[in-house]
Amino acid sequence: MTQAIQSFGGDQDRRSWTSAMSRGLSHKCPQCGRGKLFSGYVKTRPTCDACGLDLSGHRADDAPPYITIIIVGHVMIPLALAAKQLFDPPITLQFAIWLPLIILFTWALLPASKGAMIGLQWANRMHGFAGPDADPEADV
Repeated sequence: MTQAIQSFGGDQDRRSWTSAMSRGLSHKCPQCGRGKLFSGYVKTRPTCDACGLDLSGHRADDAPPYITIIIVGHVMIPLALAAKQLFDPPITLQFAIWLPLIILFTWALLPASKGAMIGLQWANRMHGFAGPDADPEADV
């Protein structure tokens, strides 16, 4: 671990993954926490307006939808099953309640999970966030 810290220039260059992910969860730049991360629903800005961080190199890819599906599935399905066992509502009422809730929960969680993933990548110097002195061939 000491060798990994030294390769980044010491302790002063370490990035907090918790603060970077919490900034990403709130749709803010993982570096400064002031600039907006997205220009659209989940479209990442090319650079941060506040600190100038290049955000174009991230590779969140399919991880945010998978994270969203896992969280929504693990929260909503047990709630729906518990409601079915306790109240036994008609199927039309179940669809009228649970379908909009699942859609809203997914809609709210997807950009947050993408922001957290970008924050984690920035904190770990992954992909486009390695820094100017990193070896470009090491990421291939």
